[in-house]
Amino acid sequence: MPGTFVLFFLFHRFVDQYLQQFIQSANKHFMSGYNVIFYILMEDFSKLPPIELGPLRTFKLCIVLRQHVWKDLNYIYMRNLNIYILEHIQYEVDFLFSMTVNQIFKNNFGVEALGKSVAQLHAWWYFGHAKNFPYERSPNSAVFIPFGEGDFYYHGAIFGGTPYEVLAFIEEYKKGVQNDARSGFKSAYEHYLNKYLFINKPTKLLSPEYNWDPNFRPPPQIKHVKIEWQSKSI
Repeated sequence: MPGTFVLFFLFHRFVDQYLQQFIQSANKHFMSGYNVIFYILMEDFSKLPPIELGPLRTFKLCIVLRQHVWKDLNYIYMRNLNIYILEHIQYEVDFLFSMTVNQIFKNNFGVEALGKSVAQLHAWWYFGHAKNFPYERSPNSAVFIPFGEGDFYYHGAIFGGTPYEVLAFIEEYKKGVQNDARSGFKSAYEHYLNKYLFINKPTKLLSPEYNWDPNFRPPPQIKHVKIEWQSKSI
């Protein structure tokens, strides 16, 4: 297992607030004892805080390449992720995770979380009924899921797997966004992720202990919170 990859989606207003505590906590708890490369995708490297990493850990900076045609930040970052995976990341790691930075690792996030395609169950909807899930319900959207269908609602803060599987999702995501744009429609990133995983079932599900909102008391089923999600819209 030569490497594991974590990508941070960085928005300017969140860098100062979240990045340092994310890096510090991930350095301590993420894949302890294994080689880890932290790929940090951002537009302004001057906002990067001091980074001190332990053994078997390194980081690489990836500049955000913008297109004037697209204004949607999620699309811009996913397009960049696609470029960097194809250019070099796929040759450097066996597994990779895309993560937002508004999270704090609290306990060991280990190799038990690895899989061909890894999805995070959303804590807010873990005990909910599928009919109430906030899927995209407009028939005009490429990611429409009808009422009565669906099994889980997945959180957009964490998605992972092999480089091939992550690339497959990004390709479908881009197609969905482009199709919706031609129809004059726009949906949320998480809706595209949920539609993709509705059709292409993940091989590994992460329970809400891997991404728990600390504003809520953990239920008895949650024994050890692995990550606390700072519930601020990204």
